[in-house]
Amino acid sequence: MTDTPNDISNPTTPDATTAPELSTGICAADYRAALGRHPAGVTVVTLDSGTGPVGFTATSFSSLSLEPPLVSFNIAETSSSITALKAAKSLVIHLLGEHQQHLAQRFARSADQRFADQSLWAVLDTGEPVLHGTPSWMRVTVDQLIPVGDHTLVVGLVTRVHADEDDDSAAAPLLYHEGKYYRPIPLGQ
Repeated sequence: MTDTPNDISNPTTPDATTAPELSTGICAADYRAALGRHPAGVTVVTLDSGTGPVGFTATSFSSLSLEPPLVSFNIAETSSSITALKAAKSLVIHLLGEHQQHLAQRFARSADQRFADQSLWAVLDTGEPVLHGTPSWMRVTVDQLIPVGDHTLVVGLVTRVHADEDDDSAAAPLLYHEGKYYRPIPLGQ
């Protein structure tokens, strides 16, 4: 099969005259579609802005290093949370369980709705908001902010880890794939 990104016989692919092209000459819609086929774990990042809690859903989370323990994620320069994030010294990254789709959706909405339900979160002794019922979360200090294209890559040094071993959902992370949420299912051996 050949690679035909603007094949007009494919009704899901916009034709070259209507789809915006990226600086590399590829179609933006094709680029998004290709990335959408790669599943990602769902996280919610929270921080204290000094004037209140800030948080957002992120699927770009990745571990970077064991020694020192470094993790990363990226955030769009157009995000409503970018200014607070760039000023933050620390934050909490929540690795959501399959039972927390409602949190992923809540933190993808407008900023004023994210922390509206105070029963969903508490504040750590270090000031960051933490979401209840999350199987795993980590507090990180911001190590580097690296401008990359239309995003900022955030590198964080992990200073605290919470992994709820008693939580049945700890073995079932929330995944995002092709615009929908999923839970992983083990393949037969």
